Amino acid sequence: MQADVSGRDPTATFHAALRHVAQRLPNVRPVLAGAGAVLERLPGDPEAPRLIAAEPVEDDGVRPHRVPGTPTTGFSAFLDGTQQSRVLAWIGAAPIVYGCVAAAVRVRAARRLVTWREPIEQRRVYAPLTYTVDAALADAFPRQTLVDTATPDAGGVIPPPHPTLLLERARLAVSRDREEIERRLAERWCRDEQRTLLIDGGIGASEAVAQAPCVVGVVKSHRTLYVDGAALQAVLALSRGERSTVIRIAPRGRSSVLSWYLRLRTHDGHDALWGLVRVEVADTERSVPLPDHARVAGRADTVSRWLLAELEPISLPDPRWDKMVYGVRNVEEYLKARV
Repeated sequence: MQADVSGRDPTATFHAALRHVAQRLPNVRPVLAGAGAVLERLPGDPEAPRLIAAEPVEDDGVRPHRVPGTPTTGFSAFLDGTQQSRVLAWIGAAPIVYGCVAAAVRVRAARRLVTWREPIEQRRVYAPLTYTVDAALADAFPRQTLVDTATPDAGGVIPPPHPTLLLERARLAVSRDREEIERRLAERWCRDEQRTLLIDGGIGASEAVAQAPCVVGVVKSHRTLYVDGAALQAVLALSRGERSTVIRIAPRGRSSVLSWYLRLRTHDGHDALWGLVRVEVADTERSVPLPDHARVAGRADTVSRWLLAELEPISLPDPRWDKMVYGVRNVEEYLKARV
């Protein structure tokens, strides 16, 4: 890897990258130390909320089911990732962004959570190279650490050089890198382990992960709800300890999974999505002409009991504590200490 004039890795830290830019790129405007905008805090253009009907697998329609039995711990490990991105400098209206992503698995061992193998970390520089005429930028950092945030779309159209748009594209590029290393780590677990892993987020981005019986995905955000009409009302009315009918989700470009909604906490006095998560597991019924309803329901009840057993300790002070299990919170805190 190319080093700066002091011999250090120019992408090792934000401040190392900032010094490197100031030394190597006299025609750019570096930000003042500590003043680089944190992209994760900027208002963005979020995905429009959507309702998409999904195919029920367990029942003829979506209805509530009380999760039977006593909550019991069933997860051996937890996987999550994190990202941090800040503006380093500007070339005209074009932002140069420093991004760091990391992912880790934490496993239960003697009533503690410890790190499984090595976490994955990646640090890169994100810039609209398509617009950047200063060739020194491409020479300042190793090519593998540079990401072009102004690549043409499928139709060959280059995005307009609007500063806000380019910042949003940088943030999305960092998010894609985080999702990629989370996927790599999940696939590594599925290849080498049989213990049950809880992943923070969906599992359909990887066929290997989506087909693994040892993986459970938990989705906390609900910009897309996979129910509508009476099914939507049934899901939003779920009480604590109730789950919905199991449905099949197969969005374009992602693997098919079985999924259901589960209310983790009482939402009295809160909005309808408070304490509501959507669970994803392998679609073991996709090649079966007539799904075994008892098998599907049994799997959903078992995994739901595992999740209900993970509500203590509460993941405060995280604002998402109503939907977050403590194992995921532990992974996030561990990664924050590293990056």
